[in-house]
Parts: sequence; structure tokens; C-alpha cells
Amino acid sequence: MSPETREKSAKTAPGYRGLAMEGPIAAWYARITSKDSRRHAGLADRLASRVPPEGSVLEVAPGPGYFAIELAKRVDAWIVGLDISVSFVEMARRNAARSGVGVDFRHGNASAMPFADATFDLVVCQAAFKNFSEPERAIAEMHRVLKPGGLALVVDLRRDAPAEEIEREVRGMAMGRLNTAVTRWTFRRVLLKRAYSVAEMEAMARRSPFAGTKIEVRGISFHAWLSR
Repeated sequence: MSPETREKSAKTAPGYRGLAMEGPIAAWYARITSKDSRRHAGLADRLASRVPPEGSVLEVAPGPGYFAIELAKRVDAWIVGLDISVSFVEMARRNAARSGVGVDFRHGNASAMPFADATFDLVVCQAAFKNFSEPERAIAEMHRVLKPGGLALVVDLRRDAPAEEIEREVRGMAMGRLNTAVTRWTFRRVLLKRAYSVAEMEAMARRSPFAGTKIEVRGISFHAWLSR
């Protein structure tokens, strides 16, 4: 995709499915996910060794920025977060400033990223892929912005997750009664309907420019490792 085509796509494509994560909705999501700090820290621990010294990392759809901030505490790298939500970009910048780390949070569309080819050593996208309006184009963009030999990781809810696993996940968030009920409803009525099964993710990866794919199942999620 040429820079001109990417710019046109960014302006015309909706970029996301469902309600926009802006204003009060973004604030609610940030409050809920802030309680899951162990998950963000755990993923940062797992990926830190894959970031070369003075390397570059892109998180696609970082939301409030919790994972990118945790990773910035662990590695000496240029870390960028690209999100289509203006509210999330502003929120993530504030969170990074409070944490005393440097993360470059920017506004942009996952299916038309404003970066040159072969820019990043690692690309991460978690809990957002199911919301992309153009998922296969987003995968192609991840491939384009990765350096040769680079790695992309897509972590998301799998549609074939058992109901008991979903319930365990919700209860593990340790929220109040109201937020637990709202989150349970959101999983069942919204998120699972948008999510992809492991087989569907594998099929998209096979159609992508990526050379290799490995998919792990972890609880209610899949971890899709895509190698350039």
C-alpha cells in the first residue's frame, strides 16, 4: 500500500467495529482494565527479552497505555502506541507522564499506519484485534512496518472460549457487583460475537504476507505469533 493509499484509507475507513471508545466509554474501560495490572506486567516480562537494545516496538491499539508503559520500564527502546481513539491517546500520554516513562502515543488507524516500511522490531496488539473493521489489512500493515526478521504478537479473546473460562476471567477481575454484571454482559453479548476462533485467526494469518505463524491458547485468549 502506497503512502497516498494509506492516507486515503485512514480518512475513509471507520477503523473499528461497534461504539467508539471515546469519552465516558473510554474512561469506563480504563478503570476496568487498570485492575488487571498483573496481566500487563506479565506480558511485558515475557516480551522484554525479544526487544533488542535500542530497538523499536509498536503497540497497536494500546488503549490507556498500560502494557506499553510496563514495557518501557523494562527495556531501552523506542516504544510507540497507535490508537484510533483520541480519548485513549490523551489518557495514555497522561499515564506515561505519571509513570515517568517515555512512550510515543499517537492517533492513527491500524489499517493505514503512519509509519515507514521496516520501522519496528516488534509489534504487539492485545484485546483489540476483534474490533478492527479491516482485520486482514491491519495484519498486512503489521507486516509492512516490521523489520525483516521482526515479530508480531496478536493477543485477543477467542470466540471458542468455554463459558466457564469466561466466568473465571470476569470473577478474577475483582470488581464491584455492578461492574462485574456489566462486564459479564459485555463478554457474552458483545465481545464474543466480534471475536475470532483460533481456526479463523489461523486462516487470516495464512492469507497474510507473514512467513510463519504459531498460535497458543491461553485461557480465554489466543496468542498469535507472526514472524516476518
